[in-house]
Amino acid sequence: MSKVVVNNLKYRYPLTENLAINGLTFEIEQGELIGIIGRNGAGKSTLCAALTGLVPHFFKGAYGGSVHIDGINVKESKLSYISREVGIVFQNPFTQMTGAKETVKEELAFGLENLGVPKLEMLRRIEDALNLLEIDHLRDKNPLELSGGQMQRVAIASILVMHPGLLVLDEPTSQLDPQGTAEVFRAIKKLSNQGMTIIMVEHKIEEIAEYADRVMFLDNGKIVAFDTPTNVFSMNHLEEHGLRPPVFTRVCKGLGIRDLSGLYPVTLSEAVNEVQKFNESD
Repeated sequence: MSKVVVNNLKYRYPLTENLAINGLTFEIEQGELIGIIGRNGAGKSTLCAALTGLVPHFFKGAYGGSVHIDGINVKESKLSYISREVGIVFQNPFTQMTGAKETVKEELAFGLENLGVPKLEMLRRIEDALNLLEIDHLRDKNPLELSGGQMQRVAIASILVMHPGLLVLDEPTSQLDPQGTAEVFRAIKKLSNQGMTIIMVEHKIEEIAEYADRVMFLDNGKIVAFDTPTNVFSMNHLEEHGLRPPVFTRVCKGLGIRDLSGLYPVTLSEAVNEVQKFNESD
């Protein structure tokens, strides 16, 4: 399981003038579920690439500062080594299917086979991943014939069986319907509850508000805020940085409904609770 320590991280892509990420410093504890938000071009995907070693080992460019994953210095380590500690899931799960396997079970075994994991250990990891992500009923299905939500959970499972300490997800629900989105978020929260460190880039603010332990708000490659969902989404002037707070927060702001700390509700259950208190006080 991984702790993440980032110190004054800066990066500029080749043939560009502006820094994509500019002086990021933060720490993430083991088992935290971190939501990364911000408008397009804020630096979210670049940060994911830096956490997984794609920056600077694959994408070159100008790099400064440091990223340590459970003590591993990303810049000074090989991608082959980093990939054993850090797993990444991209927006489109189709791109993470090998296309060489006919069943979900075989798909999950692919990476383990390449590492030479013993058969009994391989089978145990696959069963654990199938059960944890609630896709046991899909084990004999063709991965390329699944729904978007099912395929994304298979993509997550294919990384999970590798036993990474850190899981990075770059907009994993961007192409999913509400049901598929709910399936993926429930699975991710379950992993976090079991101690896996998870960093998730996502534009679906309501889900981030409900599931994330903390939210990192980026703009122009810098951290605007890194705090609990309630503290971040209760900030003034979010719109100036291209961010609209959750719909429940916007409604409560319009009605002037806050909790005892002066913060606005960010989830449906919090909003309902505060509205009931507000009505009872009249």
